[in-house]
Amino acid sequence: MAGQDIQLHDTTLRDGARPAGRVLPVDGRLAVARCLDGLGVGFIEGGRPGAAAEDTEFFRRAAGELRLTGAVLVARGAARAPGASAATDPRVRELLAAGTPVVTLAAVSDSRRVERAPGTNLAENLAAVGGTVRHLVRAGRRVLLDAEHFFDGHRANREYALEVVRTAAEAGAETVVLCDGAGGRAPDEVGAVVSDTLHGTGVELGVHCRGGARSPARWRRWPPGPGRCGARCAGTGGGATRTC
Repeated sequence: MAGQDIQLHDTTLRDGARPAGRVLPVDGRLAVARCLDGLGVGFIEGGRPGAAAEDTEFFRRAAGELRLTGAVLVARGAARAPGASAATDPRVRELLAAGTPVVTLAAVSDSRRVERAPGTNLAENLAAVGGTVRHLVRAGRRVLLDAEHFFDGHRANREYALEVVRTAAEAGAETVVLCDGAGGRAPDEVGAVVSDTLHGTGVELGVHCRGGARSPARWRRWPPGPGRCGARCAGTGGGATRTC
């Protein structure tokens, strides 16, 4: 691990209580965020502004009450709706209204899922990714793109999955995080896909492996070989943060 740049992006405040069906109150969220900051976590994902009253209230209060010493607060959202404009899409507006310096933007990278979704197509999905990232960057936000179902998409349609990565990076995303939506993939398979994507795009990458068999999801930043590969991720599941 010597010489490696490990970045933790914790999602406890968004995912940590979800398996148990709990809703963490805002006071509790603020306390957890302070604790994570004290532990040295780099990125704290606070939730999805606009998705629930508790999420919106958390970001409102965090702006005035949360004083982080090392961590950066992150809001999570999705790319604009099909056919909409990023400037007027309510979800994108909520992301900006949260006021966080960093946003994590979820986007589908599996061509089969895009083709099954109503009202969109492969080209429109790319336009939504690029347009939303570009709008957020112009508004002064750092953007991390969470490429959902990337490993399944890479297997089914490699070129399209790589094009989602390129589109986000060209629009200004600083890191594209490759998400293993199902979880449970072997490390060698994950490493092979990350390496192929790195050399196929030249983009700074991350990995988000969802927990399988009740184990926490884990993200890390590491160079798999010659070149540059980054991951800014964290563990969730039981609410714990771990490095790989």
